[in-house]
Amino acid sequence: MDDIARYGAYLANEKNASQNTISSYLRDVTQFAEYLQNTQSCGLRLATGDMIRSYMYWMQGHGKSASSVTRFLASVKSFYNFLVGNRDMKSNPAKGITAAKAERKYPEILTSKEVELFLEQPQCVDAKGFRDHAMLELLYATGIRVSELISLNLGDFNAAGGFIRCESRGKERMIPLYHTAIKAIQDYVKNVRPQLISDSSEEALFVNMNGERMSRQGFWKIIKFYQEKAGIQKDITPHTLRHSFAVHLLENGADLRSIQEMLGHADISSTQIYTHVIKRQLKDVYQKAHPRA
Repeated sequence: MDDIARYGAYLANEKNASQNTISSYLRDVTQFAEYLQNTQSCGLRLATGDMIRSYMYWMQGHGKSASSVTRFLASVKSFYNFLVGNRDMKSNPAKGITAAKAERKYPEILTSKEVELFLEQPQCVDAKGFRDHAMLELLYATGIRVSELISLNLGDFNAAGGFIRCESRGKERMIPLYHTAIKAIQDYVKNVRPQLISDSSEEALFVNMNGERMSRQGFWKIIKFYQEKAGIQKDITPHTLRHSFAVHLLENGADLRSIQEMLGHADISSTQIYTHVIKRQLKDVYQKAHPRA
């Protein structure tokens, strides 16, 4: 097994990294390995700090964003730390190298009225409408990630207790639901899901029209369909609802720690970005009201 494959196994089995993280890190290291082979005629273990810097300059020259360069640096540092930890290398050639600070992009959010309009789009007149209504209500009610949403099983929904059980990256959390979301899921589970599932042993809470677990791509299409139907100009993604959920909770007095727990953030700094979103909104409102200020 080569170094990159071993590193991928390490990320999956020991670090419990998400599939997206693993794919991104392996892609970054693989592309760097190809660059070394083509320009330096050497492998990853012979890379120097100057070679890493040269590749970063090459990335910038080929139109890569500052965030892409920063992610590459994180990937390659992690890769070489892995090799050093396994005594395959004596030192990390990426140690001490820094990347230009990427401009922080604040998440796009919907106003409360836009959320209301968006959630009104699925019409509960057929199986698809009931299912889509339940999925969108649950996503906004909890702020969970789309990967967590489609991973939910029937047993993760507790109607009597008014919460869902969500497990991600080896950690479990219970997230409370408001009445509208509970009813939407109950209606779907009781009246629609039994009609859709083709196999009685299917555990997935949300299934496609073939009775199988909903996929990321399938849910993405649902989001885009209702965005167009609502006529909302903002680019709505599953993360848009997650961010909107957090900002609206903060605006209504929820504390950061509670939001952090519901979102499943590892540390409070990830949640604090939403305070900056609110400040930015207030600044925009002020500037529109006082264009000469």
